[in-house]
Amino acid sequence: MAGQRTRRRIPEATVARLPVYLRILGEQFDEGVSNMSSEELAECAGVNAAKVRKDLSYLGSYGTRGVGYDVEFLVYQIRRELGLTHDWPVVIVGAGNLGQALAGYNGFGDRGFPVGGIVDIDDSKVGSVVGGVRVRHMDDVKQVVQSRNISIGVIATPGVSAQDVADTLVAAGVTSILNFTPTVISVPHGISVGKVDLAVELQILAYHEQRRINAAQGSATQSLSGVSIPGESRRGASA
Repeated sequence: MAGQRTRRRIPEATVARLPVYLRILGEQFDEGVSNMSSEELAECAGVNAAKVRKDLSYLGSYGTRGVGYDVEFLVYQIRRELGLTHDWPVVIVGAGNLGQALAGYNGFGDRGFPVGGIVDIDDSKVGSVVGGVRVRHMDDVKQVVQSRNISIGVIATPGVSAQDVADTLVAAGVTSILNFTPTVISVPHGISVGKVDLAVELQILAYHEQRRINAAQGSATQSLSGVSIPGESRRGASA
């Protein structure tokens, strides 16, 4: 239709950066900032300004030369693109330490992901209240999903149970899964899976820490190699 542009598909790498931009812009808006340049947003996000401009162009937002981007409007654009103009209740499978921590984290609800249900197979946990939500048995997961219109499931169980949990969530009607276990799960085509492996993230940080240590040791070795020992040159001369 004349006057309308076909929206381009946004690359996954850009989608992954949009929540970062959203957090930064939200913080700036709360502090009373009305406009941000691509350079300012890039510095806060740890990327270059050209990448910010390219990412935001997928939203149809190009900013104004000398003024930058309208923070409030850009927040709206990103929230709309990410589907955050309404809440997405989630169901957490696993009421152990991790599941309890996730359910008790207020940040999920504040960002549009209220906990709509918690389920577990442990009868000793069923009936308890975690984060204001009563734990139901895993057998009730389909009822929980359908009654709350839940499309996102979170796996917070031991890794050995992850695949069975994923199968049960898919059968219950969940179409997106966030997997906190180290186990790789298989899902049917059309089901989205996100993975959070804390051990992997710590290992990556350990790599960077080891690089710092190696660099410091290398600098120390170079410094010592340039230090002459008193008397060494005289002994060499008389030999």
